[in-house]
Amino acid sequence: MNKEEKEISQIPDLDLPPIKEDFRKSFPWRIFKIMAEFIEGFEFIADFKKKSATIWGATRFTTDNHYYKEAEKMGSLLVEEGYAVVTGGGPGIMEAGNKGAYNKGGDSIGINIQLPESQRSNKFVNKSIEFYYFFTRKVMMSMASSVYVFFPGGYGTLDEFFEMVTLAQTKKLTHEVLIVVVGKEYWQTLSDWLEKEVYQKRGAIDESDLDLFKMVDSAEEAIEVIKENNKN
Repeated sequence: MNKEEKEISQIPDLDLPPIKEDFRKSFPWRIFKIMAEFIEGFEFIADFKKKSATIWGATRFTTDNHYYKEAEKMGSLLVEEGYAVVTGGGPGIMEAGNKGAYNKGGDSIGINIQLPESQRSNKFVNKSIEFYYFFTRKVMMSMASSVYVFFPGGYGTLDEFFEMVTLAQTKKLTHEVLIVVVGKEYWQTLSDWLEKEVYQKRGAIDESDLDLFKMVDSAEEAIEVIKENNKN
């Protein structure tokens, strides 16, 4: 018996066994925490008052980066079209998208994640929620919008891109989504690989799956695609 357990066992009229571990680290408690995150998350996105679009991209891009500027412009153009702008709430492209929406007076939303390095919401978020588990956050991100705009990025961006493309391919979403990728110099190589290697050579996807996303080169082109595909 350690010192803490001994002190607890000596408390008068405490008819309980000694505490051997922090119950919050137990498996049942994690289940409750996961359930709570799902409930809070769905309540959060249910309160969106207008249609929304999500912007993804590299966290490492700074204000002088070309795609940071395009993402900021994207946020602004989306607000002009009546969209709330959703991001992961962090730095880089996410910050740029939120900045464009915020400066335009629109809803600038951050769906953030708790990390050991403590990723904090960027200063241009005016509505936010934070998650402990990546998978609960990803579910909320996939349910948050009808439009998803991807800028160049790293593993996280590619993970989210393939997540959304797979959900669209398998029709596992409750709503139709439009996926747009911005930056042909970045995405064209991936698109060519999907067509030549994955579809033509391996037959691992259908030809129609190549049309699950639209590729453009600028925020202006992206907003035209969005307007064209969302006339109703």
